[in-house]
Amino acid sequence: MSVSRFSEYRVMWLLVFFDLPTETKKDIRAYTLFRKNLIRDGFTMFQFSSYIRHCASMENAEVHKRRVRSFLPEFGKVGILCLTDKQFGSMELFFGQKPQPPSAPGQQLELF
Repeated sequence: MSVSRFSEYRVMWLLVFFDLPTETKKDIRAYTLFRKNLIRDGFTMFQFSSYIRHCASMENAEVHKRRVRSFLPEFGKVGILCLTDKQFGSMELFFGQKPQPPSAPGQQLELF
């Protein structure tokens, strides 16, 4: 029996960036619904209008990309970016003047 280990080149991070209009009540409803759908699908806010999700594989990331595409709002701009765990881990974050370590990846659950 071979044991499959998670590789930092196989584990993916899915990033969704968006700039949606909020000029009318209809726009605000569409913006709110889009954010709520992202959160329901397991995304967490990274920065304003930037959400991230940890995915175990590229195949899993594709499933979530399709899901995000299914609830895209009618107006505005949305970008989806997929990064390997290795690429995501090399990100440098700065708050004010002090560098901060990147946030820890999602918790892994191992079943026997």
